[in-house]
Amino acid sequence: MKKPGPGARRRARRAALQGLYQWQATGQPAEDIVAQFDEDKASGNLDRDYFCRIIHGVIINVESLDEMLTPYLDRPLRQVDPIERAVLRLAAFELSHCEDVPWRVIIDESVELARAFGAEQGHRFVNGVLDKLAPAVRPETESGSGD
Repeated sequence: MKKPGPGARRRARRAALQGLYQWQATGQPAEDIVAQFDEDKASGNLDRDYFCRIIHGVIINVESLDEMLTPYLDRPLRQVDPIERAVLRLAAFELSHCEDVPWRVIIDESVELARAFGAEQGHRFVNGVLDKLAPAVRPETESGSGD
């Protein structure tokens, strides 16, 4: 199997956001969501392993991810726009379970997803929450933020 090319993780995140949104709306099992994306020919350009890791990881860990996010929210998570909720869960999963991905990349990619798919100012909300969450999850965030 060939290695995913440049941008494959970005496309995996985008597809995972769509899958997580679908899961939030329907409660479908992760396997059904993955199978649906596997049937879609356009999904061939993404890092499938990373896509699966995010889908399964968020769904399995949703309670702990929500607990992680809650102190940094200005309202109950259930009141957060569904797209922004999915973006925040995805980012919280990456910050806490994907140490190989730099925290700045996670925040930048999450803000871009929220800008592309969320409410008008949703990207600002996502950025604000993740700016507070990142140092709590990744201690190197604080010491590395001054460069």
